[in-house]
Amino acid sequence: MEGKMNPINIPNSLQEKTTFLHKLRMPRKSEGRKKIEMVKIENPSNLAVAFTKRRFGILKKASELCTLCGAQLAVIVFAPNQEKVYSFGSPSVEAIINRFLQQSPDPQSSRASQFIDILRNANIQDLNNQLTNKLEQLEAEKNAAKELQKIREENQQNNWWDKPIEEMDLAELEQLKVAMTAIKEFAERHAEGRTT
Repeated sequence: MEGKMNPINIPNSLQEKTTFLHKLRMPRKSEGRKKIEMVKIENPSNLAVAFTKRRFGILKKASELCTLCGAQLAVIVFAPNQEKVYSFGSPSVEAIINRFLQQSPDPQSSRASQFIDILRNANIQDLNNQLTNKLEQLEAEKNAAKELQKIREENQQNNWWDKPIEEMDLAELEQLKVAMTAIKEFAERHAEGRTT
């Protein structure tokens, strides 16, 4: 072995490099994803947000499972306030529930019903693909909206002329004076009909 080993079995030279690299790292702007404790959320607005996000997630995963593996499944989700019910089923929620209640494997069907099932599954896969694409587009739009909001907020901070005069520093006041003088001269020229 090269070098002296420390108590956690990392060579000293590697530990020194790790410490050096840790010092160079930029501080994080956000806290990132956090692991949350699995207890019921009491705050109604936080509960609604968590329910919506996780509902979309579970329905998307169910759709992907059907599309990728050809699985037959049903998901039924009742909203916390019991006002709405969300479901997803492949080939349909009713067919999966009937099959479950009969406790029998997929019964032998006639050729016509097999053909109908094939068409239904193809249609469901197409709809699942469309749903996945729309969800991805929605997520991209949300991210774009966040970026636009961030740019809007940055631009509002950069518009020093929108500040009250009492809050401006000397340089900003001088810039305001030059801008106001230019506007006045333009208005006078325009009033005389000699716009350049």
